[in-house]
Amino acid sequence: MPRCRWLSLLLLTIPLALVARKDSNKNEMAVLRKLKPVNASNANVKQCLWFAMQEYNEESEDKYVFLVVKTLQAQLQVTNRLEYLIDVEIARSDCRKPFSTNEICAIQENPKLKKKLSCSFLVGALPWNGEFTVMEKKCEDA
Repeated sequence: MPRCRWLSLLLLTIPLALVARKDSNKNEMAVLRKLKPVNASNANVKQCLWFAMQEYNEESEDKYVFLVVKTLQAQLQVTNRLEYLIDVEIARSDCRKPFSTNEICAIQENPKLKKKLSCSFLVGALPWNGEFTVMEKKCEDA
């Protein structure tokens, strides 16, 4: 009987070891599938972008909420999770913080308040668990 338990335990840990294999040189998760383009209208891309923008707006010291103007590209990489690299153009809206979900916001038209940024978000996702993490964020003036 103990041998059967040991064998069962071994069979359960092998798949986990393969998926969560670490590269000892970089101390990073092994890439199971490298970055490949994915359609920006993909539901997971939309969820990741929504999450990244929520976090961006929470952390931003700007008085206004920023909105996505255009998704430039989206790519998917598989490690121990799905990792989406999403490049977007965002702009300051006419909605002030704190933002209410029933507000309708438009891109800022006032020349003194207009601001556009190009951003790259790397979002780790386990969408089937509802887990999202912004792993990297880089924004610069557009």
